[in-house]
Amino acid sequence: MSLLLRKTRSLQVCFQRHMSVVASVLRFNEFGDPPKVVKLEKETLPEPSSGEVLIRTLYAPINPADINTIQGKYPVKPPFPAVGGNECVAEVVAVGDQVSRLAVGDHVVTFATGLGTWRTHAVYSQVNLMKVPKTVGLAEAATLTVNPCTAYRMLKDFVPLKTGDSVIQNGANSACGQAIIQLCRAWGVGCVGVVRDRPDFGKLRDYLKNLGAAEIITEEELRTTKIFKDGIFKKPKLALNCVGGKNALEVSRHLDNGGIMVTYGGMSREPVTASTASLIFKDLKYCGFWMTRWTKKNSQSVKRTEMFDELFGLIEKKALVAPAHELIAFEDYEKALKNALDIQGFIGKKYLFKF
Repeated sequence: MSLLLRKTRSLQVCFQRHMSVVASVLRFNEFGDPPKVVKLEKETLPEPSSGEVLIRTLYAPINPADINTIQGKYPVKPPFPAVGGNECVAEVVAVGDQVSRLAVGDHVVTFATGLGTWRTHAVYSQVNLMKVPKTVGLAEAATLTVNPCTAYRMLKDFVPLKTGDSVIQNGANSACGQAIIQLCRAWGVGCVGVVRDRPDFGKLRDYLKNLGAAEIITEEELRTTKIFKDGIFKKPKLALNCVGGKNALEVSRHLDNGGIMVTYGGMSREPVTASTASLIFKDLKYCGFWMTRWTKKNSQSVKRTEMFDELFGLIEKKALVAPAHELIAFEDYEKALKNALDIQGFIGKKYLFKF
């Protein structure tokens, strides 16, 4: 280690041992309506100890799962008091001893779930953080670990897709749907998206096709379309479902023999149903996917490293961009939570806290 590097490290350690950071956090002590139960509170953070890192949050998104968790509707129930949020991008402010992976000034994202990211500062173990190239935009980094990863794994792990194949998905205008469209485009796979009909459908269709969708149709058009039967697109072997109910049933009818439907959400709050004929004569299969479960099983796997490397590469090439979003000041958290509960517009934009 050079003399200059040793002096810099010594100054960082000296600075750490004499600083006190008071963080603002969004905490809840009971389940309920997010704008009512979430409160802005202060907490004094300890100095980062061995293997720990002090970070300053830059952006943190509000995901549907975050809202469901506060409402008490999500399968994971955090112990109280709890801090909201599962994703963020942050800057390293200080490091403790035995920290080798990260340095002051690095950009990082949380590498584990349940850390509570709606806070201005935090002290985390270095193993729970992942360095992000500064060539990756803040909005892309902040929204990286949930939706793009969910899209990536569903496209990679259930059907061996190749160039020229087709995928069909509902909820194509969701944040995950937008990631699915862009990954399919990057890999030469045709993605047919299904959305609810609306007055501005043409605008929405153009937006999603500009992202890379092969075709966008409404739920009504889904029932009568012949784009697969007439050979305009290959019959899909993979369907991705975040809606459920009749919508999912109609999507499954377009699957090729031996196709798989992967369910990762249930926006309609209706069960997924399958026709008897599709099970017997078409040999369709129905699976579920939960990114949290995959992450727990693969926290240190090579597959996870390879996934992030490829996603970073796509982002740097502008082949994968953040979903439609709006930045809201952290202090305006009540407005942000209310907006997240009452999503307006044809995209259903994501709200990101800006610190």
